Amino acid sequence: MKIFNGSRRRLGIQLLFAALFNGYAVGFAKGQIFTGASKGICVPVLNCYSCPGALGACPLGAMQAVAGGYKHNFSFYAVGSVMLFGVLLGRLICGFLCPFGLVQDLLQRLPVPKIRVPKGIDGALRYLKYVVLVVFVLAMPVFVTNAFGLGAPAFCKWICPAGTLGGALPLLSTNASLRATVGALFGWKLGVLVAIVILSTLIQRPFCKYLCPLGAIYGLCNRVSFYQQRVDHTVCVGCGACERACPMQIDVRRAPNSAECIRCGACRDACRAHAISAGVDIRLLAREAAAEK
Repeated sequence: MKIFNGSRRRLGIQLLFAALFNGYAVGFAKGQIFTGASKGICVPVLNCYSCPGALGACPLGAMQAVAGGYKHNFSFYAVGSVMLFGVLLGRLICGFLCPFGLVQDLLQRLPVPKIRVPKGIDGALRYLKYVVLVVFVLAMPVFVTNAFGLGAPAFCKWICPAGTLGGALPLLSTNASLRATVGALFGWKLGVLVAIVILSTLIQRPFCKYLCPLGAIYGLCNRVSFYQQRVDHTVCVGCGACERACPMQIDVRRAPNSAECIRCGACRDACRAHAISAGVDIRLLAREAAAEK
């Protein structure tokens, strides 16, 4: 089974899923959050519960909400949903389905000078998303609590730019009483969003590379997911076009299923030798698993 590639088709798929995940158009007009039954279902991407158009729940938000409750429970449903999506598709979700990934891709198209982060600095910064995952998503909601023993959804509260863009700004634009309550925390979150917006015009997918904890989880699933990318080294001519085209700066020939790969297909489009393929092949996965034993 082969997944669509090509930048135009990918853009169409991104727009479609952004509309599907945020299809409650009335919410944007009235500044009201959708509260229907589908809001209890986790979508596979960052999609703020407070976004007026959101039809589903953000899995990271659900994890933190359950972990930060009085009993500090573990959200088997939210974690299970993420792992299911990860095992099926890996970071293909980041490349094709994530609305905030789409925002970064559109910002990257702006005609401003681009910069390339030095390899050593870039490599070190890639670990930040795992720190964000462990500290802000997993640890702080459990261990940083108020007088009543309740923890806050730390990632949503202090970092998540998708929540600021999709939730806070639309609600504030339609609700004067909410605007009267904003303070330093909103100023901080707005600053984080503005910084990522600016960086996205200069660097391809900076949030995905350095900060996104959901991308960190899906990245860990890349090598074991049903969806795999492969390089035929008998056909590859070693021209390096795939690496130059890759928005995530991956050595595609050596690590086609790197934890950083968002499966966007840019490398396949750039390969004139057609040495790179991607898709789901259950039989091949079974043979590879048997060979590893």
